[in-house]
Amino acid sequence: MFGRTTRQQQQLSMARELFSHLGELLDSRISVRLWDGSVIPLGSQVEPGVEVSLSGPGVIGSLLRRPTPDNLLRHYVHGAIDYHGIDLFTLLEMVRVRNSRKRVRRLRKSLLARVAMTFITARSEDVSVAHRFAGDETGRTRGQEDNRDYIQFHYDLSNDFYRTFLDPNMVYSCAYYRDWNTSLEQAQLDKLDMICRKLRLQSGDRFLDIGCGWGALVCHAAEHYGVRAHGITLSNEQLTLAREKIRLRGLEQQVQVELCDYADAQGEYDKIASIGMVEHVGIGNMMGYMGKIRSLLTDRGMFLNHGITRRAKSSKRKFLRITPERRLLAKYIFPGGELDHLGHMTECMEATGFEVHDVEGWRDHYALTCKQWSRRLEANRDAAIEQVGEETYRMWLLYLAGVSIALADGSACIFQTVATKRTGKGLSGLPPTREHLYGSRPHADCQAA
Repeated sequence: MFGRTTRQQQQLSMARELFSHLGELLDSRISVRLWDGSVIPLGSQVEPGVEVSLSGPGVIGSLLRRPTPDNLLRHYVHGAIDYHGIDLFTLLEMVRVRNSRKRVRRLRKSLLARVAMTFITARSEDVSVAHRFAGDETGRTRGQEDNRDYIQFHYDLSNDFYRTFLDPNMVYSCAYYRDWNTSLEQAQLDKLDMICRKLRLQSGDRFLDIGCGWGALVCHAAEHYGVRAHGITLSNEQLTLAREKIRLRGLEQQVQVELCDYADAQGEYDKIASIGMVEHVGIGNMMGYMGKIRSLLTDRGMFLNHGITRRAKSSKRKFLRITPERRLLAKYIFPGGELDHLGHMTECMEATGFEVHDVEGWRDHYALTCKQWSRRLEANRDAAIEQVGEETYRMWLLYLAGVSIALADGSACIFQTVATKRTGKGLSGLPPTREHLYGSRPHADCQAA
């Protein structure tokens, strides 16, 4: 007992010394709470009560033995590393210190050696994660038949879980803010209307929504633009709710949705939208994806592609490298997801016979959307945990907050690209200006349903 007590005291003393030295280097605004309740400020002007806590010496020992993003994430997911006094999004902004990596490298080597000696054998509790994709999460070796597994892992968690942070229309893609103070509900309605305007939808158009989600766009397009809409998804949960929405709105004669992979889609359409779907396709499949969409369109038919991208690198090899952070996202949130760069996507469009007319960046819009989603999810913590469990809740909260920060930083982007199918010579037939997008809004009074 005496030896154990001495060991515990040594670990606490060493932890205090370590974090005190880190505080001198980082001068952060947060504090660290150790497992005995003692609090060490990580800077000279910390915010009172804003703390990151460690559940025991085993957390430090585990991170010393396996200093990887995956191990750090697991400890957070299980609550062994937790936060207090602030929402997660704001905390992530606060812990970002300028040149933090360079500063941490200035840690005294003698101190690091003593920390290692003190904690290297400290055992931690099991931090395995139950909700993870069991197959090849990268999607690099995917077959077309694998798409359903990838989609259902992400979207079939629970419709009620998605309700904890989405707007009433259940729109799970970037909102469009005509004003940065616009509510999320109105911004999503404005986004649906902007898509319809960009596609110049009109009564009688045959409209296909690839990856239709919970049916918000197909219903909006049918109700306000008079189209005959067809939506496809690979999510059973989305399909069930979309069909119920169509029934409640009395749109059965105008709107149909079905469980279908884009590669198996049939028919001929005047307009096609792909909103937040291209991220699931895979870079190696991009040419085939664009070619398939073109095959479904009439001559001069319009296509709007809306998707998250990454910035191009100096070489293809560098761009295709899978970082540890990207692998984590694929393993726990978005299996099979792969972000292309804008240049390659538009190249594939043109190579398969599309004429690109308009490219618009919505990065700032999506940063704000994800920030609002993150805060809504955290505000509905108990309801979310009831649906998916605390492990998945904490994972998703970090995902939404992290994506918002990545978009705000510019490491991730999002674009809407409008193109038409060309089968012969001649003018495109599009308006000479963009005034039709930004004039009076006949559907501004649309109400969320």
